[in-house]
Amino acid sequence: MTTLRSFAEMDTMHRACSIVVETLAILADSTKPGITTKELDQIAAENLKKRGAKSAFLGYHGFPATLCVSVNDEVVHGIPGKRVLKEGDIVGLDFGAIMDGYFGDAARTVAVGKVSPEAERLMKVTEESLHRAIENAQPGNRL
Repeated sequence: MTTLRSFAEMDTMHRACSIVVETLAILADSTKPGITTKELDQIAAENLKKRGAKSAFLGYHGFPATLCVSVNDEVVHGIPGKRVLKEGDIVGLDFGAIMDGYFGDAARTVAVGKVSPEAERLMKVTEESLHRAIENAQPGNRL
């Protein structure tokens, strides 16, 4: 197991993770009916450039984008393109940043406009499940 050796390293890792959180918030605000998944990718790339960070995804095993965008029943790692988001879609945004060799990576699910009650429930229950899992995550425990 690798451990961080200094506060400077922890600060750098924190900056990488902060860029991820910030970018996902910007993307969530931008995810509206009529935007394409490619436009979301461009927003993510622009924020990385502005922050002086690099994409953790672009070029990784040939991946062609900065952001993974999965719409509705697509599971993970969707490639951004010409797809136009519409009212009622559920979008998974998966994003990673590298800052001075340290990685931050996270995903967020976003509703596009008003979604069905079934979709709202799905998003609520999966978020609750995540929080319960985090509460119970500890060495030797099984989830």
